[in-house]
Amino acid sequence: MDKNLYGIGIGSNRPHTTHGRPQAVVEAAIARLARDFDLFDASPILLNPAFGGAGRDFANAAALVESELEPEAMLAALKFIEHEYGRRPGKAWGPRVLDLDILAWDGGDYDSRTLTIPHAALANRESALFPLAQIAPDWRVADGLALRHLAARLRARRPKN
Repeated sequence: MDKNLYGIGIGSNRPHTTHGRPQAVVEAAIARLARDFDLFDASPILLNPAFGGAGRDFANAAALVESELEPEAMLAALKFIEHEYGRRPGKAWGPRVLDLDILAWDGGDYDSRTLTIPHAALANRESALFPLAQIAPDWRVADGLALRHLAARLRARRPKN
């Protein structure tokens, strides 16, 4: 069976009883992805301000993994990992021990009732785009644009100090 390449966004802004602070949760999640899938690469961990009602700042990273799973099955596998780390359904944009999102995959555009790939907010969310662009700058995901181009556009839109 052929393997699919996925770009997975990883985030945490709450401590975990075993893994500790959010940065350590992200490190543990990367190790978990390496155990469950074929880890190709992982970005450095970045600290980002929270948005919405999430409260504390987030530790974010991205990982490239290969898997035989199709998108819906991959989403289910990621949700299972989140649940194991203590994530429970709650309000949107709320604090979370672990958040795993499929940001992109090598199968092109994917859209279902429960999943859209590339991630709908990828081009506009620094916490997702910048880590993924660090490890896959030439991956073309949105309108044929490479991640490095999307990241440059997002940087250009930042307010000037």
